[in-house]
Amino acid sequence: MCIFCKIINKEIPANVIAEDENCLAFHDINPKAPVHILAIPKIHVDSFNEVTPQIMENMTTFMQNVAKEVGIDQNGYRVITNIGENGGQEVQHLHFHILGGAKLKWGHFSDSDPKDFL
Repeated sequence: MCIFCKIINKEIPANVIAEDENCLAFHDINPKAPVHILAIPKIHVDSFNEVTPQIMENMTTFMQNVAKEVGIDQNGYRVITNIGENGGQEVQHLHFHILGGAKLKWGHFSDSDPKDFL
């Protein structure tokens, strides 16, 4: 069982901020922004490559509500999901990073030279 499934089953504590019958949102333990929340479906899906339209429909509405709940919906926020090893996915359970609370930079690739990846 993956770590996010254990959080869903309340086997591991998390700082939960929102929950419904399909989704769960909690603060990231290694935040990269003033607001950094992870939103996950309550059923195990390995990654975005396996997600169904119905799950995404639930996740979309849920994430929009989370952004409103934490007060970042009006000033802006970023939603990111990493897919696979090369995409930086560390936990094999679909999750979305909701980042906000400040003017976010695109720092991850800001100093990268595309030739380094060719």
